[in-house]
Amino acid sequence: MMRATVRTLITLLCGLATAGCRGDALRTIVVGVPTTLQDSGLIDVLIPAFGRAHPEWRVRFVAAGSGELLSLGRRGDLDVLLAHAPRAEREFMEAGHGLERRPVMENDFVIVGRESDPAGIRGMTDAAEALSRIADSGELFLSRGDESGTHRKELELRGGRDPGSGYREMGQGMGAVLRAASDRGAYTIADRATFTALASTLELDLLVEGDPRLRNVYSVIVVADARAPEGALAFAKWLTSDDGEAVITDYGVERFGHPLYRPVAQ
Repeated sequence: MMRATVRTLITLLCGLATAGCRGDALRTIVVGVPTTLQDSGLIDVLIPAFGRAHPEWRVRFVAAGSGELLSLGRRGDLDVLLAHAPRAEREFMEAGHGLERRPVMENDFVIVGRESDPAGIRGMTDAAEALSRIADSGELFLSRGDESGTHRKELELRGGRDPGSGYREMGQGMGAVLRAASDRGAYTIADRATFTALASTLELDLLVEGDPRLRNVYSVIVVADARAPEGALAFAKWLTSDDGEAVITDYGVERFGHPLYRPVAQ
């Protein structure tokens, strides 16, 4: 199974936060983020906003699937991470790899496909049954196939059932899989935010939504072996603060008329 290439981007926040700060005065934190948050564009808003609130920190972020991010956290390669794979996150914490875990925000997953919908799933509200119908039809279904939160949700819904002759694992991020599904006329499961952000460029319809099992919760985890624990805690606290929640709530409103995420901090 191909694994998603880990993409590392460095954002220097000094210039964004304050014109007077010097690069050598900054300390760096490494933040892991799911590709869904990169492809939806949210991370490009969150990190600069954090930088304005905490100009003493420089952020380097790594975008990958949640499974890969948790592996990086276990190795101590991240200071703090966001993930949306609750069972794997709990296992990570129980094994002592995380100092604390806080829910941050949520949206939901949807099943999308071409307008003609040859498997006949449009309007279904049972996501597991919809996946079974796609499998029985033999139609092409593109899976993330990368142990991401999206991939884990798909496997959970399948419950071990045969995915069908049209099943293909891509080993790629959310945006790449959506574009491939559009190009190939395939079905896939996606988080609503990324699908909404890319919908105008895709030949895909939203076919299945509304199943409570499609809830998609993102949490922030401070890594136990963080090299910059103060910065990791500052990032986690800011995400779940009123200021962080305001950034999350506002994202998507101007472009789409509604927020793409809902804060759930406790």
